[in-house]
Amino acid sequence: MSVRIDATDRKILAALQADAAQSLDEIAKNVGSSKTPVWNRIRKMREAGIIGPQTVLLDAEALGFEACFFVLIRTSEHDAAWQAKFLKALKSRPEVQEAHRLAGDIDYILKVRVKNARAYDTFYQALISEVKVHNVTALLSMEEIKSTVALPL
Repeated sequence: MSVRIDATDRKILAALQADAAQSLDEIAKNVGSSKTPVWNRIRKMREAGIIGPQTVLLDAEALGFEACFFVLIRTSEHDAAWQAKFLKALKSRPEVQEAHRLAGDIDYILKVRVKNARAYDTFYQALISEVKVHNVTALLSMEEIKSTVALPL
């Protein structure tokens, strides 16, 4: 389903990205519309897949996940069977917050959130016991300067 996005839709999306828990009345007021048209626009954007599942953003450090590693992976394996096994291993690990296949010298980059370096080592040992990788480089984030899931609408 294809949906055209106009300026009002972008305002609605921006309001939802800022705080999806705000009331429909608040969103309508902020975008200069009434509740029913805003609700209809939100419904259409959900049906079109523009708006996905709503979740809650948690504070990782407050919950004890103090270490964030960016893991660079090079592989000498590029066949479909290896890739399926690798993707299954990544998807089964809750520590992996993001995984990207890259162009260039590095094949994959992972964002891995764990409690500490020992927990990262446990993750690493489990991963390499499941899938063969050529080279793994782990980079510890010393400070998170910016993190957002909001798109620049």
